Amino acid sequence: MNGRGTPAPSHYRPLAYWEDRAQRFAGEREGLAAVCSYGMPEFYNRVIDWEQRLALAPWLRVPAATRVLDVGCGVGRWSRLLAGRGAEVLGVDLSPTMISEARRRAAAAGLACRFAVADASRLQLGEQFDLVLGVTVLQHILDATLLQSALAAMAMHLAPGGRMVLLEAAPSRGVEKCNSSVFVARPRRGYLELMRKCGLEVRAVTGVDPAPFRRDLLPHVRNLPRAASCGLLLAASAASLPINALFGRRAVERSWHAVFVLQRPGAS
Repeated sequence: MNGRGTPAPSHYRPLAYWEDRAQRFAGEREGLAAVCSYGMPEFYNRVIDWEQRLALAPWLRVPAATRVLDVGCGVGRWSRLLAGRGAEVLGVDLSPTMISEARRRAAAAGLACRFAVADASRLQLGEQFDLVLGVTVLQHILDATLLQSALAAMAMHLAPGGRMVLLEAAPSRGVEKCNSSVFVARPRRGYLELMRKCGLEVRAVTGVDPAPFRRDLLPHVRNLPRAASCGLLLAASAASLPINALFGRRAVERSWHAVFVLQRPGAS
């Protein structure tokens, strides 16, 4: 059960699930309800968005004309950010409604992004990129074979000397209590093994959200009245902000999410 009282589906059909989310929420405010934590209050998703931006900031300082592939682009948060810095961006997403909304938002901002409907596990775009970016995409690919296919396909689109940046739920120790039918937090060591199997070299791993308050609270607030759950989530989010600001990227072992910075072996 999520914060808006909607249960996660018992059978996860990715296209149907993300289309439903997009049709409901992609046009709301910044579209965060469509791409961040499903069913949670707006303030909660704004905190998530801020934490992600803080964690990714060092890796998204790109020079003009950098070729970027934004996998699972959703409503185009990162595509617009990078296009605004002069990058040549292609955003792809499984959901046609997400892509339609991403195009609308980019056009409204006067940004020349490209967008296309594509399945991450079957990417065949016919071009390579200097930066391949994926933010909380792999954690929603539940099948192990499709997961490996997606990461391998992303690696194949990485140009020589290029960089891949992934932000995923990847705790150092398994935290299954927050898993659902549409999401899994895989142990970090499993991701690292898979990345090496796909021919990628790990250049850096940094933290995202070392404060434990919200993730410890999450399994319990779903069963509380909405007013009580919102109050507790607000308090937990407020307590998390200074910790993340000061220690977020450095407290890697305590972070539930992680940023992986990858290259192909031998690339400069």
